[in-house]
Amino acid sequence: MSHTDLPRSRTAVGCTLLVIALGAGLTGCGGDDDPLAAEPYDAADQVSFSGGEGKPTDPDKPLEVVAEDADGRITDVTAVDAAGRYVAGELAADGTRWHSTSPLAAGARYTVRVSTENGDGAPGRKVFTFRTGRPTTKKHLNVTFGPKQGTYGVGQPITAELSLPVKDRTQRAVVERALKVRSTPAVEGAWHWVDDKELHYRPKDYWPARATVQVRSNLEGIKVGDRLWGGRSKPLRLGIGDRVVAVTDAAAHTLTLYKNGKEVKSVPVTTGKPGFETRNGVKVVLGKEYFVRMRGTSIGIAAGSNEDYDLPVYYATRVTWSGEYVHAAPWSVGSQGSANVSHGCTGMSTGNAKWFFDNVREGDIVKVVNSDGDTMEAFGNGFGDWNVPWRKWREGSALTAGPSQAAGAQQTARLAPTAT
Repeated sequence: MSHTDLPRSRTAVGCTLLVIALGAGLTGCGGDDDPLAAEPYDAADQVSFSGGEGKPTDPDKPLEVVAEDADGRITDVTAVDAAGRYVAGELAADGTRWHSTSPLAAGARYTVRVSTENGDGAPGRKVFTFRTGRPTTKKHLNVTFGPKQGTYGVGQPITAELSLPVKDRTQRAVVERALKVRSTPAVEGAWHWVDDKELHYRPKDYWPARATVQVRSNLEGIKVGDRLWGGRSKPLRLGIGDRVVAVTDAAAHTLTLYKNGKEVKSVPVTTGKPGFETRNGVKVVLGKEYFVRMRGTSIGIAAGSNEDYDLPVYYATRVTWSGEYVHAAPWSVGSQGSANVSHGCTGMSTGNAKWFFDNVREGDIVKVVNSDGDTMEAFGNGFGDWNVPWRKWREGSALTAGPSQAAGAQQTARLAPTAT
């Protein structure tokens, strides 16, 4: 097709040259009655569009082209900005309406080319131009940090909840650069995108004992994407307590608590029996509940079946949202230290459970080894963040180059119950 307008002489029938900006080839006047052979007519009176020629258009609103002539229809629409970026859109099956399905950019100049067809099948053309202004409303991306201000164990991850999803990697990088974590003493750490609206931050290793962690966002006023700007956030300051790590050896039926690298106490326990094996791996204390009513139906056990139970439980330290606890289990004292008979929790005597309850806090580490169960989930059921290898963890950052690789599960025959 030619984009050059060629000079043409007037004829006896007074043909008038229409200069069409669509690049369509120009045809001469003649006696051909084929409507498809005719030069496209000016369809200005047959279509309208939602943009305002001569005044800025709101980029937050979709672009719409409508056929005003009941005997005509729209056959094609293209909308492109000065940078060559096309706007996606949908044309109604009857050709009466076209609307954009992708957002317009702010402060951009657009050209809209519309092709039409009248009742006789003759083609028409119309070109609109418009400029978008500043959006009348801005979307603000707010950040909420967690956990709540206080003192936590060395395994507590930092969380960042976004008010809107961010999927684009470039935009994620803008967000991530603005989220600042500083610890005293300093440690190596990184953010990891759990999903489009949540990030977790953890050091390569656990936080140093008695560290101070400060978290803030510099995102306010920063442009993240078209019409998406950083909003406000409240900074967070955490204290880190002693390095408390409890290691449960499911094969040896013991739980050993270490404080700042030194063994404090080892107690007999029972863990999950076959079919209800306790999860292996590193978990983080999520909370402590003096009393919990535990029912088998809450973990999918059929009511009235042989495995069903309904028990009052005391000194319950939660390590997963799905209901795994370290708790008092006086009914299984005879098996503690010798057999695994629970439905997945770590049970101990009431005295030992109270001692454990009194000596751990949120964020402390509870590590299970030598169970026949699966490994604790990385996300979604508590904080399994520490089960993700450091290299894999860094691949979850938008600031780290390189493809993400699936974390391979490593099978270990028996692990020594040492503090980590």
